[in-house]
Amino acid sequence: MTEEERVGDFARRVARISDSICRVFVGKRSSVDLLLTGVIAGLHVLIEDVPGVGKTTLAKSLSVSLGLDFSRIQFTPDLLPGDIIGMTVWKPDTQEFVFKSGAIMHQFILADEINRASPRTQSSLLEAMQEQAVTVDGHTYHLPEPFIVIATQNPSTFMGAFQLPEGELDRFGIALSLGYPDPAGEEEILRRFQTETSTPDIRPQISPSELEEIQRLVRTVEISDSVRSFMISVVRKTRETPLIQLGASPRAAVQLQRASQGHAFMSGRHFVMPEDVVALAPSVLAHRVNLSAEARVGATSGAEVIEQLVKECRLPVGI
Repeated sequence: MTEEERVGDFARRVARISDSICRVFVGKRSSVDLLLTGVIAGLHVLIEDVPGVGKTTLAKSLSVSLGLDFSRIQFTPDLLPGDIIGMTVWKPDTQEFVFKSGAIMHQFILADEINRASPRTQSSLLEAMQEQAVTVDGHTYHLPEPFIVIATQNPSTFMGAFQLPEGELDRFGIALSLGYPDPAGEEEILRRFQTETSTPDIRPQISPSELEEIQRLVRTVEISDSVRSFMISVVRKTRETPLIQLGASPRAAVQLQRASQGHAFMSGRHFVMPEDVVALAPSVLAHRVNLSAEARVGATSGAEVIEQLVKECRLPVGI
């Protein structure tokens, strides 16, 4: 089987995962596919929206469909870093200190309402998300593979919500918002919960080892020099426009490349097109840039600014 055939085969499996999630999650199919794009690209995903629109349902459905070891961490103001990464405790029977692992020692982490915890607690995720390891009392403990963090957060204007620091936002490869369901979707939700007390059961569609193979395949999706130059142009535009105070980092460029590979893979292609970059740029870049006062006064969102910057960059031709 050629590389292109393998990509096509696994792309069809990923499509079945999307179908499985949509049996449980009532909402936009595009949101499910964007979340899956981030996961197969090996990126952590941030879901930003108001309570009650299905953020947790979507994340839990994804973990089951992927067959991953799941852990949900409910972020609250009294949550401590040790609750997440673990701590060293005294064991009286052996008269020694031993490491007690925290809730993060799982393959799939749902960080629910992440911005309700203090910045100190939030910072405990930084090493885990970047290095796939945690350090406690000078000892480094590696996390299981594959390792995925899906975080949900409430709008920053909500009571008890903290602003996520720039360094933490930069670790999330993709950010998305679900929005409210359309009238037909809301009717389906009411019909489903008229007699049922829970969502329909779903089964794993792939194994963790197959997910790792898919993630390896995504990294082999080809990118031409002209498309890579286009990505760099988009990222550098965020550092030059007066509408943005803090532009995208080199890490953002790396993750835009990875997300574009994931988008191409989801389409069954073994090469990235400029359209992949255009489609993913707002979701990859908007949450990590700080808008200027000029943009905020004009009520311009980060996604709108990124979309405008992409239009100002010359699309490569002849790919």
